[in-house]
Amino acid sequence: MKTKRKYSDFFENAKKTMSSESIEIAKNKANKILFSMKLSDLRKQSGIKQTDIEGFSQTSISRIEGRDDIKLSTLVDYVHALGMEIEIKVINKKKRNQDKEILLMKA
Repeated sequence: MKTKRKYSDFFENAKKTMSSESIEIAKNKANKILFSMKLSDLRKQSGIKQTDIEGFSQTSISRIEGRDDIKLSTLVDYVHALGMEIEIKVINKKKRNQDKEILLMKA
């Protein structure tokens, strides 16, 4: 019978041995990886192949989905090509439960 593994929080454990600056760099890198995964997930959930996106070659879609950084205009074009809209919100870190201001909403 297999026992269930208990996983620990990397960032909680890292605080014991890493500087706060190193932890912040690791968090930023992790967020970039998650961002690129989400772009390909959006496409896959829509049932669209890289070769089926209008206005982009398969190679350019592969690059977009694998990038650490992307121009906002490219992101908007990519999302529109998937038949979706994009909305960017500004959130005050200190007052998270306040209303969010919409910075960009493009249909």
